[in-house]
Amino acid sequence: MPAPTLTPPNTPARRLYDHDRYWAECYGKAPVLPTTRAEMDALGWDSCDVVIVTGDAYVDHPSFGMAIIGRLLEDQGFRVGIIAQPDWSSPEDVHRLGTPNLCFGVAAGNMDSMINRYTADRKPRSDDAYTPGGQAGARPDRCSTIYTQLCRAACPDTPIILGGIEASLRRIAHYDYWQDKVRRSILADAPADLLLYGNAERAIVEVVHRLARNEPVESITDVRGTAFWRQDTPEGIQEVDSTRIDRPGRIDRIVNPYVNTQEMDDCEVERRNAQQLDPDAATPIRFMPHILRDRDSTVIRLPSFEKVRNDKALYAHANRVLHLETNPGNARALVQKHGHRDLWLNPPPLPLSTEEMDYVFDQPFARAPHPSYGEAKIPAWEMIRFSVNIMRGCFGGCTFCSITEHEGRIIQNRSEESILKEVEAIRDQVPGFTGVISDLGGPTANMYRIACKDPKIEASCRRPSCVYPGICENLNTDHSALTQLYRKTRALPGVKKVLIASGLRYDLAVKDPEYVKELVTHHVGGYLKIAPEHTERGPLDKMMKPGIGAYDEFKRLFEKFTKEAGKEQYLIPYFIAAHPGTSDEDMLNLALWLKKYGFRADQVQAFYPSPMATATAMYYTEKNPLKKVSYKSEGVGTPKSPEQRRLHKAFLRYHDPANWALLKEALERMGRRDLIGDKPHCLIPATQPDPRGAYQSPRRKNSATADAKRRGKSSAAKRGQLLTQHTGLPPRAGGPKRRKR
Repeated sequence: MPAPTLTPPNTPARRLYDHDRYWAECYGKAPVLPTTRAEMDALGWDSCDVVIVTGDAYVDHPSFGMAIIGRLLEDQGFRVGIIAQPDWSSPEDVHRLGTPNLCFGVAAGNMDSMINRYTADRKPRSDDAYTPGGQAGARPDRCSTIYTQLCRAACPDTPIILGGIEASLRRIAHYDYWQDKVRRSILADAPADLLLYGNAERAIVEVVHRLARNEPVESITDVRGTAFWRQDTPEGIQEVDSTRIDRPGRIDRIVNPYVNTQEMDDCEVERRNAQQLDPDAATPIRFMPHILRDRDSTVIRLPSFEKVRNDKALYAHANRVLHLETNPGNARALVQKHGHRDLWLNPPPLPLSTEEMDYVFDQPFARAPHPSYGEAKIPAWEMIRFSVNIMRGCFGGCTFCSITEHEGRIIQNRSEESILKEVEAIRDQVPGFTGVISDLGGPTANMYRIACKDPKIEASCRRPSCVYPGICENLNTDHSALTQLYRKTRALPGVKKVLIASGLRYDLAVKDPEYVKELVTHHVGGYLKIAPEHTERGPLDKMMKPGIGAYDEFKRLFEKFTKEAGKEQYLIPYFIAAHPGTSDEDMLNLALWLKKYGFRADQVQAFYPSPMATATAMYYTEKNPLKKVSYKSEGVGTPKSPEQRRLHKAFLRYHDPANWALLKEALERMGRRDLIGDKPHCLIPATQPDPRGAYQSPRRKNSATADAKRRGKSSAAKRGQLLTQHTGLPPRAGGPKRRKR
């Protein structure tokens, strides 16, 4: 195999639209990408250049991965076919469009297939939001692997490119929650030639064009955001040995790959590296381009699969080093041995520019499911049909979340013009539009056009989060561009209201009260969901989330601007049970906080160990990869047993009669009998409530009844009942104002 040539971090990326179009562009654009031979014939195609096999139903909309990649390759001049949710009992169905001229593209869909199929308690789900009719069972478990095997059986000599979030989060040896063990890289089980991780537009366009130029797929080893197998480290590549605990190795002019992060603020990481290189320097250097000079020829060797499988401390160490190499501006290639082969991971893809983001989202999407589904409802499509994705990425770094691992922490923005154009397309093209845009957002609601103040600092930074333990002094927190976008969107003819449904980063929002006022006054549909996740410092530190004080500050602004607007709106906090680092006492304190403020959660979320997440490494190893890892380093208490996980969920629903016996036993065991009884401070009553009725705390049961009598009108009662259903809050006089749909 030829030696890879790693792209230097400061090398400008080739723009997506600068490639020469493939000859098949003469066929033009398809109304929808074909899924059958008959549809190919109608387009005049004798074959496909690329066939995409996906675990989701085919929805030709930019919120669905197969549609984005398919339309992007179509614009590059290739003929692209889609095989959605094929029959996996034999290779015949993945071959229904014939053998592709260039390659298969395989992806599980918008979700990891195991998370899609199973709950956090490992129980099979009864539905699938990405399947017509919401029917479960339309895809196999670990469908990326199964589909790749089917493609290889159907067309043994055709290159297979594996991508999507399932492949992205399983690109390296990873803990698998469903089997409770460390599995090999997905490439060891899925016989693909190349794995693309992250948002792969840049990589897939380059790879397919090179295949079209008859380059062998095994020679394509220099594309960012790709993983593949090698037998050895090629000549000219410097290797940093990080196979042992806290022994990352040292070579000249290379930033230590194991520099601490959580304990350092702002750019202390780079100052520390500068002092390592020149201990006598009078003034530490904040940014040193010469440090990055050799990164294009450096690879970090991680502990092998066999070692991380058998040694939990080494697994935590490998996870730590992996997450320190995620900034495209300074990340190096990683290598991990699996048996006699090396798994090679090139540095992450460079973010798309605003012009490239517009190019991707401005493709001629039909904005609807494939016509073959008829009247069948696809729940995921129904949810997003009137929403617009305005950005990508997240610099929050929450340890339980996979956004950073997949999309990266540098925000990629669309232009205002492109976003407004899409809103107008929804207004004019999507059936059933009533004037309400259900969301303008993305991975977060309010990181649009927020970035580091200095691109040089951004390129050299190694912090896993820009907002933990506090907001970095180098982060621009100005929300004015987003505020202006909201105003221009709701001013469009035919748009009655614009709601914001994406997760709000409230610790950022409070830095710009004008944004909060705009949001609360015009863009909240009765209640706003935010996610403080917990109230206690122990679990919050393991999540890399701000303290509850930031929530209190946002709540103050929310209520202030709600009152000024003359509206009745509610703030709905979401919390996680059983997260690593959470004790029974932490959950009890959270339950007491919920009771104090009158929150009664209808649905609760238990921690779900997704592949490759830092919190998952904590769950599996009971070590903290956010800090220096050693065999004697900080341990992380982790609720693992089904009994303790049930208890932690029960604390979040302390008001549910079904949880009474479990909570009573726990409170007695914890020495908190004082919280059992009928006094106002008690968490649960002395005797089990009637399970047929909803238990209300003694402080609120009478006032709720009085409110209902005072209102008197059935419509108001219904509005109060609707609010209680969504929020757990008791009905209030007048009820919330309902928006027309």
